[in-house]
Amino acid sequence: MTTGFKNTLMEILDGSPKHTASRYVEWLITLVVLVNCSAVILDSVPEIHAEFKEFFHELEFWSVMFFTVEYIARVWSLGAKYNRDNGGSWKGRFEYMLSPFGLVDFFATMPHYMHMFFPALDLRILRVLRLLRILKLSKYNTALQDLFHAVYSERQAFGSAVFLLTIATIVSASLMHFAEGHHQPEFFGTIPHSIYWAIVTITSGYGNVEPLTKAGEAIALITGFLGVCMAAIMTGIVASAFSNQVARKKAAFEAQLREVFSDGNMSEEEQATLKRLQAHYRLSDEQVEAMMLRAKNKSSSNE
Repeated sequence: MTTGFKNTLMEILDGSPKHTASRYVEWLITLVVLVNCSAVILDSVPEIHAEFKEFFHELEFWSVMFFTVEYIARVWSLGAKYNRDNGGSWKGRFEYMLSPFGLVDFFATMPHYMHMFFPALDLRILRVLRLLRILKLSKYNTALQDLFHAVYSERQAFGSAVFLLTIATIVSASLMHFAEGHHQPEFFGTIPHSIYWAIVTITSGYGNVEPLTKAGEAIALITGFLGVCMAAIMTGIVASAFSNQVARKKAAFEAQLREVFSDGNMSEEEQATLKRLQAHYRLSDEQVEAMMLRAKNKSSSNE
Protein backbone atom coordinates (compact mmCIF):
# COMPACT_ATOMS: atom_id res chain seq x y z
CA MET A 1 0.00 0.00 0.00
CA THR A 2 2.76 2.43 0.99
CA THR A 3 4.82 1.51 -2.08
CA GLY A 4 1.85 2.06 -4.40
CA PHE A 5 1.05 5.46 -2.89
CA LYS A 6 4.72 6.44 -3.02
CA ASN A 7 4.92 5.51 -6.70
CA THR A 8 1.69 7.39 -7.50
CA LEU A 9 2.89 10.49 -5.64
CA MET A 10 6.22 10.35 -7.49
CA GLU A 11 4.45 10.21 -10.87
CA ILE A 12 2.08 13.08 -9.97
CA LEU A 13 4.91 15.34 -8.76
CA ASP A 14 6.98 14.39 -11.79
CA GLY A 15 4.20 15.55 -14.13
CA SER A 16 3.34 12.14 -15.56
CA PRO A 17 0.58 12.38 -18.22
CA LYS A 18 -0.98 9.23 -16.70
CA HIS A 19 -2.47 11.26 -13.84
CA THR A 20 -4.81 14.22 -14.26
CA ALA A 21 -3.82 15.44 -10.80
CA SER A 22 -0.29 16.15 -12.03
CA ARG A 23 -1.63 19.03 -14.12
CA TYR A 24 -3.37 20.60 -11.10
CA VAL A 25 -0.24 20.19 -8.98
CA GLU A 26 1.76 21.90 -11.72
CA TRP A 27 -0.68 24.83 -11.83
CA LEU A 28 -0.67 25.15 -8.03
CA ILE A 29 3.12 25.23 -7.76
CA THR A 30 3.33 27.68 -10.67
CA LEU A 31 0.79 29.98 -9.01
CA VAL A 32 2.63 29.91 -5.67
CA VAL A 33 5.96 30.64 -7.37
CA LEU A 34 4.55 33.58 -9.35
CA VAL A 35 2.86 35.06 -6.27
CA ASN A 36 6.11 34.70 -4.31
CA CYS A 37 8.29 36.34 -6.95
CA SER A 38 5.79 39.18 -7.33
CA ALA A 39 5.80 39.67 -3.56
CA VAL A 40 9.61 39.76 -3.43
CA ILE A 41 9.69 42.40 -6.18
CA LEU A 42 7.00 44.55 -4.56
CA ASP A 43 8.58 44.15 -1.12
CA SER A 44 11.71 45.90 -2.42
CA VAL A 45 9.72 49.15 -2.80
CA PRO A 46 10.04 51.02 0.53
CA GLU A 47 6.52 52.50 0.47
CA ILE A 48 4.88 49.14 -0.25
CA HIS A 49 7.10 47.37 2.29
CA ALA A 50 6.13 49.83 5.01
CA GLU A 51 2.39 49.31 4.39
CA PHE A 52 2.28 45.55 3.74
CA LYS A 53 5.23 44.34 5.81
CA GLU A 54 3.16 41.93 7.92
CA PHE A 55 1.36 40.53 4.87
CA PHE A 56 4.64 39.80 3.07
CA HIS A 57 6.00 38.16 6.22
CA GLU A 58 2.97 35.86 6.51
CA LEU A 59 3.05 35.06 2.80
CA GLU A 60 6.72 34.13 3.02
CA PHE A 61 6.13 31.88 6.02
CA TRP A 62 3.29 29.89 4.48
CA SER A 63 5.07 29.73 1.12
CA VAL A 64 8.14 28.26 2.79
CA MET A 65 5.93 25.68 4.50
CA PHE A 66 4.41 24.82 1.12
CA PHE A 67 7.79 24.47 -0.60
CA THR A 68 9.17 22.48 2.35
CA VAL A 69 6.30 19.98 2.16
CA GLU A 70 6.76 19.74 -1.60
CA TYR A 71 10.50 19.11 -1.23
CA ILE A 72 10.03 16.45 1.46
CA ALA A 73 7.29 14.77 -0.60
CA ARG A 74 9.56 14.63 -3.64
CA VAL A 75 12.47 13.22 -1.66
CA TRP A 76 10.28 10.63 0.03
CA SER A 77 8.35 9.54 -3.09
CA LEU A 78 11.45 9.21 -5.25
CA GLY A 79 12.45 6.32 -3.03
CA ALA A 80 10.16 4.29 -5.31
CA LYS A 81 12.19 5.08 -8.44
CA TYR A 82 14.64 2.18 -8.00
CA ASN A 83 14.21 -1.21 -6.41
CA ARG A 84 16.75 -2.85 -4.13
CA ASP A 85 18.56 -4.55 -7.02
CA ASN A 86 19.15 -1.18 -8.74
CA GLY A 87 20.47 0.71 -5.73
CA GLY A 88 17.57 0.99 -3.31
CA SER A 89 15.32 3.87 -2.36
CA TRP A 90 18.10 6.33 -1.50
CA LYS A 91 19.57 6.15 -4.99
CA GLY A 92 16.51 7.90 -6.43
CA ARG A 93 16.44 10.37 -3.56
CA PHE A 94 20.09 11.36 -3.87
CA GLU A 95 19.71 11.54 -7.65
CA TYR A 96 16.95 14.14 -7.21
CA MET A 97 18.60 16.05 -4.35
CA LEU A 98 21.82 16.55 -6.34
CA SER A 99 20.08 17.31 -9.65
CA PRO A 100 19.65 20.92 -10.88
CA PHE A 101 15.90 20.81 -10.17
CA GLY A 102 16.52 19.34 -6.71
CA LEU A 103 19.01 22.06 -5.85
CA VAL A 104 16.57 24.73 -7.03
CA ASP A 105 13.83 23.22 -4.84
CA PHE A 106 16.23 23.11 -1.90
CA PHE A 107 17.34 26.73 -2.24
CA ALA A 108 13.70 27.80 -2.66
CA THR A 109 13.25 27.16 1.07
CA MET A 110 16.72 27.96 2.40
CA PRO A 111 16.49 31.80 2.65
CA HIS A 112 13.81 31.58 5.35
CA TYR A 113 15.74 29.07 7.46
CA MET A 114 19.01 30.93 6.90
CA HIS A 115 17.39 34.10 8.27
CA MET A 116 16.12 32.14 11.27
CA PHE A 117 19.56 30.79 12.18
CA PHE A 118 21.61 33.76 10.92
CA PRO A 119 19.50 36.90 11.53
CA ALA A 120 22.47 39.18 10.79
CA LEU A 121 22.53 38.18 7.09
CA ASP A 122 22.02 40.91 4.52
CA LEU A 123 18.33 40.90 3.53
CA ARG A 124 19.26 41.83 -0.04
CA ILE A 125 21.10 38.52 -0.44
CA LEU A 126 18.09 36.64 0.96
CA ARG A 127 15.81 38.52 -1.45
CA VAL A 128 17.93 37.42 -4.42
CA LEU A 129 17.90 33.81 -3.20
CA ARG A 130 14.11 33.96 -2.85
CA LEU A 131 13.84 35.16 -6.45
CA LEU A 132 15.62 31.97 -7.52
CA ARG A 133 12.28 30.26 -6.94
CA ILE A 134 11.28 31.38 -10.41
CA LEU A 135 13.67 28.71 -11.71
CA LYS A 136 11.20 26.13 -10.41
CA LEU A 137 8.98 27.06 -13.37
CA SER A 138 11.53 25.58 -15.79
CA LYS A 139 10.50 22.15 -14.49
CA TYR A 140 6.94 22.67 -15.74
CA ASN A 141 7.60 24.67 -18.89
CA THR A 142 8.41 22.30 -21.74
CA ALA A 143 9.62 25.20 -23.90
CA LEU A 144 12.43 25.93 -21.42
CA GLN A 145 13.21 22.23 -21.13
CA ASP A 146 13.32 21.94 -24.92
CA LEU A 147 15.75 24.85 -25.04
CA PHE A 148 18.00 23.30 -22.38
CA HIS A 149 17.96 19.92 -24.12
CA ALA A 150 18.62 21.58 -27.46
CA VAL A 151 21.63 23.47 -26.12
CA TYR A 152 22.93 20.32 -24.42
CA SER A 153 22.54 18.23 -27.59
CA GLU A 154 24.60 20.82 -29.50
CA ARG A 155 27.16 21.31 -26.73
CA GLN A 156 30.08 20.45 -29.03
CA ALA A 157 29.03 23.07 -31.57
CA PHE A 158 28.50 25.54 -28.73
CA GLY A 159 31.93 24.71 -27.37
CA SER A 160 33.48 25.48 -30.74
CA ALA A 161 31.58 28.79 -30.96
CA VAL A 162 32.67 29.77 -27.44
CA PHE A 163 36.27 28.87 -28.34
CA LEU A 164 36.12 31.17 -31.38
CA LEU A 165 34.50 33.88 -29.26
CA THR A 166 37.31 33.61 -26.70
CA ILE A 167 39.98 33.92 -29.38
CA ALA A 168 38.23 36.94 -30.94
CA THR A 169 37.94 38.60 -27.54
CA ILE A 170 41.60 38.13 -26.62
CA VAL A 171 42.90 39.21 -30.04
CA SER A 172 40.66 42.31 -30.14
CA ALA A 173 41.60 43.26 -26.58
CA SER A 174 45.32 42.86 -27.28
CA LEU A 175 45.19 44.96 -30.45
CA MET A 176 43.13 47.65 -28.68
CA HIS A 177 45.65 47.73 -25.83
CA PHE A 178 48.51 48.47 -28.20
CA ALA A 179 46.48 50.98 -30.25
CA GLU A 180 44.82 52.92 -27.42
CA GLY A 181 46.81 52.06 -24.31
CA HIS A 182 48.90 55.27 -24.32
CA HIS A 183 45.94 57.51 -25.17
CA GLN A 184 43.41 56.04 -22.72
CA PRO A 185 45.38 54.19 -20.02
CA GLU A 186 42.40 54.14 -17.65
CA PHE A 187 40.46 51.96 -20.14
CA PHE A 188 43.12 50.22 -22.25
CA GLY A 189 46.22 50.46 -20.06
CA THR A 190 46.32 46.67 -19.61
CA ILE A 191 45.01 43.76 -21.64
CA PRO A 192 42.56 42.70 -18.86
CA HIS A 193 41.03 46.21 -19.01
CA SER A 194 40.79 45.88 -22.78
CA ILE A 195 39.15 42.45 -22.47
CA TYR A 196 36.21 44.09 -20.70
CA TRP A 197 35.84 46.50 -23.62
CA ALA A 198 36.09 43.63 -26.13
CA ILE A 199 33.41 41.58 -24.35
CA VAL A 200 31.02 44.56 -24.24
CA THR A 201 31.67 45.35 -27.91
CA ILE A 202 31.25 41.76 -29.13
CA THR A 203 28.08 41.12 -27.12
CA SER A 204 26.37 44.48 -27.71
CA GLY A 205 27.91 45.64 -30.99
CA TYR A 206 28.98 48.94 -29.43
CA GLY A 207 31.75 49.38 -26.85
CA ASN A 208 31.51 51.47 -23.73
CA VAL A 209 34.58 53.58 -24.72
CA GLU A 210 35.12 55.62 -27.89
CA PRO A 211 38.53 55.00 -29.55
CA LEU A 212 40.71 58.09 -30.19
CA THR A 213 43.02 56.76 -32.91
CA LYS A 214 42.30 55.62 -36.46
CA ALA A 215 43.74 52.19 -35.65
CA GLY A 216 41.46 51.97 -32.63
CA GLU A 217 38.43 52.87 -34.74
CA ALA A 218 39.31 50.16 -37.28
CA ILE A 219 39.74 47.57 -34.51
CA ALA A 220 36.39 48.62 -32.96
CA LEU A 221 34.63 48.20 -36.31
CA ILE A 222 36.14 44.75 -36.87
CA THR A 223 35.30 43.72 -33.29
CA GLY A 224 31.69 44.83 -33.70
CA PHE A 225 31.44 42.90 -36.97
CA LEU A 226 32.84 39.79 -35.27
CA GLY A 227 30.19 40.15 -32.59
CA VAL A 228 27.42 40.16 -35.21
CA CYS A 229 28.92 37.05 -36.83
CA MET A 230 29.19 35.21 -33.52
CA ALA A 231 25.61 36.10 -32.62
CA ALA A 232 24.44 34.75 -35.99
CA ILE A 233 26.39 31.50 -35.49
CA MET A 234 25.01 30.88 -32.00
CA THR A 235 21.46 31.83 -33.04
CA GLY A 236 21.69 29.35 -35.92
CA ILE A 237 22.90 26.59 -33.60
CA VAL A 238 20.08 27.21 -31.10
CA ALA A 239 17.39 27.47 -33.80
CA SER A 240 18.51 24.24 -35.48
CA ALA A 241 18.79 22.34 -32.21
CA PHE A 242 15.40 23.62 -30.99
CA SER A 243 13.77 22.58 -34.25
CA ASN A 244 15.29 19.10 -33.96
CA GLN A 245 14.05 18.83 -30.37
CA VAL A 246 10.48 19.70 -31.40
CA ALA A 247 10.70 17.20 -34.28
CA ARG A 248 11.78 14.47 -31.86
CA LYS A 249 8.76 15.16 -29.64
CA LYS A 250 6.43 14.97 -32.63
CA ALA A 251 8.03 11.68 -33.67
CA ALA A 252 7.56 10.28 -30.14
CA PHE A 253 3.88 11.29 -30.14
CA GLU A 254 3.36 9.81 -33.60
CA ALA A 255 4.98 6.55 -32.48
CA GLN A 256 2.51 6.45 -29.58
CA LEU A 257 -0.34 6.99 -32.05
CA ARG A 258 0.82 4.11 -34.24
CA GLU A 259 0.93 1.88 -31.18
CA VAL A 260 -2.62 2.89 -30.27
CA PHE A 261 -3.93 2.19 -33.77
CA SER A 262 -2.06 -1.11 -34.06
CA ASP A 263 -5.07 -3.04 -32.68
CA GLY A 264 -7.52 -1.17 -34.90
CA ASN A 265 -9.36 0.88 -32.24
CA MET A 266 -8.77 3.44 -29.54
CA SER A 267 -10.07 2.96 -26.02
CA GLU A 268 -11.18 5.82 -23.77
CA GLU A 269 -8.13 5.30 -21.57
CA GLU A 270 -5.79 5.50 -24.58
CA GLN A 271 -7.61 8.60 -25.81
CA ALA A 272 -7.20 10.28 -22.39
CA THR A 273 -3.50 9.37 -22.36
CA LEU A 274 -3.03 10.88 -25.82
CA LYS A 275 -4.78 14.07 -24.69
CA ARG A 276 -2.42 14.39 -21.74
CA LEU A 277 0.58 13.72 -23.96
CA GLN A 278 -0.64 16.37 -26.40
CA ALA A 279 -0.84 18.90 -23.58
CA HIS A 280 2.56 17.81 -22.25
CA TYR A 281 4.20 18.14 -25.68
CA ARG A 282 2.20 21.33 -26.42
CA LEU A 283 0.97 20.12 -29.80
CA SER A 284 -1.92 21.86 -31.57
CA ASP A 285 -5.13 20.05 -32.56
CA GLU A 286 -4.21 20.47 -36.23
CA GLN A 287 -0.85 18.79 -35.71
CA VAL A 288 -2.44 15.91 -33.81
CA GLU A 289 -5.13 15.43 -36.48
CA ALA A 290 -2.47 15.24 -39.21
CA MET A 291 -0.48 12.71 -37.15
CA MET A 292 -3.60 10.63 -36.49
CA LEU A 293 -4.40 10.57 -40.20
CA ARG A 294 -0.89 9.38 -41.03
CA ALA A 295 -1.01 6.78 -38.25
CA LYS A 296 -4.40 5.47 -39.47
CA ASN A 297 -3.19 5.27 -43.08
CA LYS A 298 -0.04 3.44 -42.05
CA SER A 299 -2.03 1.04 -39.87
CA SER A 300 -4.45 0.35 -42.77
CA SER A 301 -1.61 -0.24 -45.24
CA ASN A 302 0.05 -2.69 -42.84
CA GLU A 303 -3.17 -4.69 -42.64
